[in-house]
Amino acid sequence: MDSSPEKTTKEVDIYRDTWVRFLGYANEVGEAFRALVPVSMVWASYAVATVYVSADAMDKGKKAAAEHGENPGRTTRVAAAVVDTFVWQALASVAIPGFTINRVCAASLYLLGRATRWPLPVRKWTTTAIGLSTIPFIITPIDRSVDYLLDSSLRKVYGGGPKHEP
Repeated sequence: MDSSPEKTTKEVDIYRDTWVRFLGYANEVGEAFRALVPVSMVWASYAVATVYVSADAMDKGKKAAAEHGENPGRTTRVAAAVVDTFVWQALASVAIPGFTINRVCAASLYLLGRATRWPLPVRKWTTTAIGLSTIPFIITPIDRSVDYLLDSSLRKVYGGGPKHEP
């Protein structure tokens, strides 16, 4: 009998555990740069984040399908995995953080215009720096809030779902 401690190897989730996760933050970066770049660049950042969200949802659906094989209820489990992941990611990675960074940057630009005599380019770059520096501070509270929201609503409909680790 092997007396070594049991090794548990967690499968690497490419959408959560690798650099690919940063694609979900593309729209926050786009929002931070809104004052400096054409609006089409901001919308392009949303497209990148939306592709990330969709790819993660499809991946979780494929994993749920493989896990449940041909068991009864497989279609429901797969649909729940896709919907749960898509809604969670859409809220936690795109909609709420995008809105938050947009408002932080808009307020910063406004306040810098009222409180300083800095030239407009300096105010815009400062606004971008403020927006970028805000991103790390909003991720965990938004993720936890979206988990709470889904636990209190959508997940009750289909009997739960995996919580998302940031």
